[in-house]
Amino acid sequence: MAATTVYKEPAPLLDRENPLESMMSRFNVATEILGLDEETYEVLKAPDKQVIVHIPVTMDNGKVRVFEGYRVIHNTILGPSKGGIRYDKNVHLDEVKALAAWMTWKCAVVDLPYGGAKGGIICEPATMSAGEIERLTRGYTLAMKDVFGPDRDIPAPDMGTGPREMAWLMDEFSKTVGATSPAVVTGKPLVMGGSLGRTEATGRGVMVATLAALKKLGLDPTQVSAAVQGFGNVGTWAAKLLSEQGVRIKCISDISGAYWNEAGINIDEAVAYKNAHKGRLDGFTGAVLMENADDLLTTNVDVLVPAAVEDVITEHNAHEIKAKLIVEGANGPTSASADPIINEKGIMVVPDILANSGGVTVSYFEWVQNRQGFKWTEEMVTERADRIMTDAFEKVYATSQKYNVPMRIAAYVVAIDKVAQTYKFRGGF
Repeated sequence: MAATTVYKEPAPLLDRENPLESMMSRFNVATEILGLDEETYEVLKAPDKQVIVHIPVTMDNGKVRVFEGYRVIHNTILGPSKGGIRYDKNVHLDEVKALAAWMTWKCAVVDLPYGGAKGGIICEPATMSAGEIERLTRGYTLAMKDVFGPDRDIPAPDMGTGPREMAWLMDEFSKTVGATSPAVVTGKPLVMGGSLGRTEATGRGVMVATLAALKKLGLDPTQVSAAVQGFGNVGTWAAKLLSEQGVRIKCISDISGAYWNEAGINIDEAVAYKNAHKGRLDGFTGAVLMENADDLLTTNVDVLVPAAVEDVITEHNAHEIKAKLIVEGANGPTSASADPIINEKGIMVVPDILANSGGVTVSYFEWVQNRQGFKWTEEMVTERADRIMTDAFEKVYATSQKYNVPMRIAAYVVAIDKVAQTYKFRGGF
């Protein structure tokens, strides 16, 4: 019998703020503003379902490793749940629960007929072969076959996953139902029913939100500078599209460090360099490598776009931020403890559940196209996505003015109010 090892949940989050607590602290403030009744509060704060699975995978060396995986369905009041699947060694159940809740609010704030979900597997994809990742993905899909479904729960890519993994998931799920089921997952390759415009959708949404916020602040995009933390899909597209609008991108960063150019970085050159060097900026000569990558967050720019991971802006560095505007490309990049400091400094924040919702918006379009059996043009996708993002921004901004609260709380108010009203119209319990 092959040897077996278990790859299981890491220790509790001790070195950084718990993302679930951060989410709940904002949720509580918004529900107080709305005067939410106790019944609705209790229903909306707790996830509907938490599924934990253990997936045995035969590794290339013949040994069997058992991976721990999660799927949290936070809410289905507005419709089937929607949310990505994360492959990372630091995946933690509390993180998945927070991300699932954020998806509920994200879908609600842009008025999509979806609830929120999130999934994850504790693994290190960079150390695994394509065959091992495929067997893991197919095993996870089989374990979740009663959870996933075009009318139940629709996964998508997240950290460590992409179109390849979504193709395997769709194929494995289709086998279980005995029919091709493209609408079970979004973020698929184009040839399998993926949507045009999906790759750049989240970064494009960040760009649209940034331009809308600059207009409210009375700032000309061609006269402002920006720093973009994270040069993955979201950060790359946000930087590229903002630079095309005339914004001077002074600083970008990835896992290799932060790169600064006072005159502005040529983003097309940076993207080409990254693509030619295994997806990393190591050795990029179009900018100077900063001594400390974290200094990007506090550098002298007008716009800060954190598009990497959670909890990078905290009570320890928030007071040093010089930007007039923060647009959150990542999920949960600002800890709850940093909020009061940022608010006191008068910095406008376009929160994650609004700023990065361009991705789930185009995922929704992909699902609609799959259900229709009809492919939209890229112009249709981007025009409709831009309109949804702009309308959502205006609604959140108006709410922030009405209640005299920061944009983050206003976004939660808009989202929670929509879900709460729908819950009551459906009859509650």
